[in-house]
Amino acid sequence: MAKKGGKDYFGLPRIVSVILCIFLGPILGIIQRIMDGKIVAALVRFLLGWNLIWVVDFILLIVKGKIWRVINA
Repeated sequence: MAKKGGKDYFGLPRIVSVILCIFLGPILGIIQRIMDGKIVAALVRFLLGWNLIWVVDFILLIVKGKIWRVINA
């Protein structure tokens, strides 16, 4: 049975998360931070670093299976 990849991208399996990240990564990243209750992180990501952080999230999702939590506020 496939192992789930934690809470990243809504707790979906890793391959589904990677596919979603390719097409909807910036939007899903912001939504995921809001669902985690990290409003400040979602605002910072939306205003400043959605494109750069999306690339980092994508690479880390492939390599480690987890997205990067820059701000834990």
